[in-house]
Amino acid sequence: MPYIQRSKSLLRPALLFQGGIVVVALVAIAVFGVEVKTGGQSPLRALALGSLAALGMFVLLFGLSRLPGLFPSRLKRHAKDLYDFVSGFPIAGIVALAVLAGVGEELFFRAFIQGGLAGFTNNITAVLVASIIFGLAHFLSFAYFLVATLMGALLGTAYALSDSILLVMVWHSVYDLIALLALIKFPHWLKIEEGPR
Repeated sequence: MPYIQRSKSLLRPALLFQGGIVVVALVAIAVFGVEVKTGGQSPLRALALGSLAALGMFVLLFGLSRLPGLFPSRLKRHAKDLYDFVSGFPIAGIVALAVLAGVGEELFFRAFIQGGLAGFTNNITAVLVASIIFGLAHFLSFAYFLVATLMGALLGTAYALSDSILLVMVWHSVYDLIALLALIKFPHWLKIEEGPR
């Protein structure tokens, strides 16, 4: 099967998986009666702040990735694997994937896990535990676990301080979208050689 066709054939399972996380999160929230914080920000403000935070996170991580020796070669290998996975996806598929990942993962990790834990502990413990679980769910290597855990802590802190699930959904979705589009359109930024097309 040609490279681009193989990549496109992976889009549907990826969308189904991310959509499944949305469903699981909503069911878990309903079954366990976890309150989802939706106040604190108007939708327009959440969209603006989430987008700015996503852009800032991308610029920070991209800048750090350019420092020699800071990011292990494994992270570059993970970026290459991700490039190989999504490079044949249409732009609409990448947008859908980023939105589903942002919505589903924030509903699950921030609203359900962190929100549920905050009802039994305090916000600091809830953010830390949810962030570690988020990191473990994204475990590809120890370095990637650390990066994902830190990102989870930033998103979790934003959720705890803003009381806005929409803010962190937008932040996560826009970050994923920027990162995926940059990876596909500018793989040379991470010294990734394009695969066969």
